[in-house]
Amino acid sequence: MSTKLANPAPLGLMGFGMTTILLNIHNAGYFPIDSMILAMGIFYGGLSQVIVGIMCFQRGDTFGTTAFTSYGLFWLSLVGLIVMPYMGLPASPEHFMGWYLALWGIFTGFMFVGSLCYPVAKQVVFGSLTLLFALLAARDFTGSELIGTIAGFEGIFCGASAIYFAMAQVINNEYGRTVLPIGEKKVSQPTLTTQEIAA
Repeated sequence: MSTKLANPAPLGLMGFGMTTILLNIHNAGYFPIDSMILAMGIFYGGLSQVIVGIMCFQRGDTFGTTAFTSYGLFWLSLVGLIVMPYMGLPASPEHFMGWYLALWGIFTGFMFVGSLCYPVAKQVVFGSLTLLFALLAARDFTGSELIGTIAGFEGIFCGASAIYFAMAQVINNEYGRTVLPIGEKKVSQPTLTTQEIAA
């Protein structure tokens, strides 16, 4: 019986990607926030990513643990910010939300720097997410609907890039070869010196 652990990252990326697309279809102006987006935010975007983060912890994956656990809790906190005013708690002013999103953008910017050690597909996810948080923060600071719409379309791209990266890992693993390229970095082999060759 094999004790090999499965790669949990595709599950987390799918939860992130699908929920991000749905929220940003809203940001682009196509439909209002509703129970469908909130349910996805709680379960697939939120809880599933926290679970994946715990699985990454068990595998000794510091980057995956930090990313998936953080973004899972981001989705849960975002749903809380939307729902809690209906429970009698005061809603956050837009400029407060701007700071909330800006802090997540700063965190994601650092994660993007960390992603530069990984395949290009992962870099695209974190780079586009950094830009998304910056645009959403700018929307809330300025009140600009145009910036919000632009953020929506950029967020759809970000979510789609996460879905691609997830499915590439699944399909490539199942076929045992690269079917969907992710821009893996080639590991350069050290050049042996004459003395090492002769040894």
